[in-house]
Formats: sequence, C-alpha cells, structure tokens
Amino acid sequence: MDIAFIGGGNMATAIIGGLLRQGRTPSSILVIDPMAEQRTRLTQTLGVQTAEGPCPALTQAATVVWAVKPQQFKDAAQTYATLTGKALHYSVMAGLRTDDMARLLGTPRIVRAMPNTPALVGQGMTGLFARAEVSADERAAIGQMVEPTGQAMWVNKEADLDAVTALSGSGPAYVFYFIEAMMQAAQDMGLSAEQGRQLALATFGGATTLAAQSSDAPSVLRERVTSKGGTTYAALTSMETAGVKAAFIAAMRAAEKRAGELGDEFGR
Repeated sequence: MDIAFIGGGNMATAIIGGLLRQGRTPSSILVIDPMAEQRTRLTQTLGVQTAEGPCPALTQAATVVWAVKPQQFKDAAQTYATLTGKALHYSVMAGLRTDDMARLLGTPRIVRAMPNTPALVGQGMTGLFARAEVSADERAAIGQMVEPTGQAMWVNKEADLDAVTALSGSGPAYVFYFIEAMMQAAQDMGLSAEQGRQLALATFGGATTLAAQSSDAPSVLRERVTSKGGTTYAALTSMETAGVKAAFIAAMRAAEKRAGELGDEFGR
C-alpha cells in the first residue's frame, strides 16, 4: 500500500478509478472513510482497501490524498497527522490554503488541487499548485496521478487557484445552468424536454470540441456563424442588451472573491 485517501467521496473515486486504469493494483490503495456504506461501495466496485479510521497501514503511504469536506479537515488532521508525517500530501479540498494545511499537518510537502466534477468521466480540468518543498519528481508523480481524470494546469502562485476555482472549479455549474435554460426555451417553443436536452448537449459538446480543435479564437468562430440581421445576430444582440456577458464575468469574479474568503475564514 503506497497511496491513501482520507475521504472516499466522488473526487476520491474519480482519482482512484484513474489510478486503476493506469495499472495500479487495488491492494496498493487505502481509503479511510467513516461511512460504512461508502467503504462497502469502494470495496465492491474498485476492490481497494478501506478502513473506518486510523490504522497502522496509513504510515506506509508515500502519498496521502485529502478528500474530506473543508470544514472536516481540522479534526481529520488532528487524527491522522502523526501517521502521515513522512508522506507527500495532495489536497482536493476547496479553499484550504497550504500554509494552514502545513501548520495542522506538521509538514510543508503539500500539493493543492482544484479539480472539477467532469473528472468523474475523465474530462476534468484540475488546477495544481505545489509548495517549494515539493520536488520535481513529486510534481511529476502528481501530474501522472491526475492525468486519467482529464487535463491539468500548474500555477505558480497559490492565489491563482481562486481564479481557477471561479473558472473551471465552479464552471460545470455554469454550463449546466445554460443547458437548463436552453431546455426550458425548447419547451417554450414547442419541443419536448428530451428534444431540448439532446439539442443542448450536442450543441455544447460540438461547439467545445470545435473551439478546442480550431486555431481560431472563439470570437472568430462566433463571428463566422453570425450574419447581420440573421437569427444568431438576433439572439446575441438580445443577450448583449440584457448584459449577459457582463453578468457572467461578474459572476466569476464573485466566485473568485468567495474562494478567497473561504481561505481567510479557515485560517482564522
């Protein structure tokens, strides 16, 4: 056993699934979770080792992944810090700064991540920050661990993870919000809910793939499908008049601000 997870929820499950796809054996992974139902699910579906609480095997872990709720971290750190002092620590907890984690864990060897939920289907986007005490080899190992869940981006300043949180961490919710609106519009225009869902999902997926594969900026791609006086022009003019773009940018700035506030609140 050389990697341990404190917390066995969705994000931990996504990372574990990626590790197994890379060829890691289930017996090399330990998941600690107080919920019996969670442990049973992990054992039955992934075959990994599980435990309800502190156990001697935890001292063997070269890497410890922290995947508990942020408000649970202080208590969890008090419980497990003495068993994990020699490990590299990898946090997927939103808002918790590495200075506070280092103080509670007694070690500065921490990588902090901001993943998002598409990691569950291998299409995630993860922002990564490593403290200076983390070696190049350890950074590479974390990058390899994240790879099966989607893309990764390293940032040089930890504060930049607040912006990552606002864009990609919270970003899936924005996409779902627009999909909801398109589905509602479809029904208002006489289509069924399922037709609206199919059209919205295919449109988002196709447009994203096109933007990813094209060397042109999104603004150029937008202009190519916008003829003055046409249907797309009418829709975009309506959105501009309603201030949709400005509101969308303001929403992400609000998310960035709140991410910083969460870090401040925890550090008090």
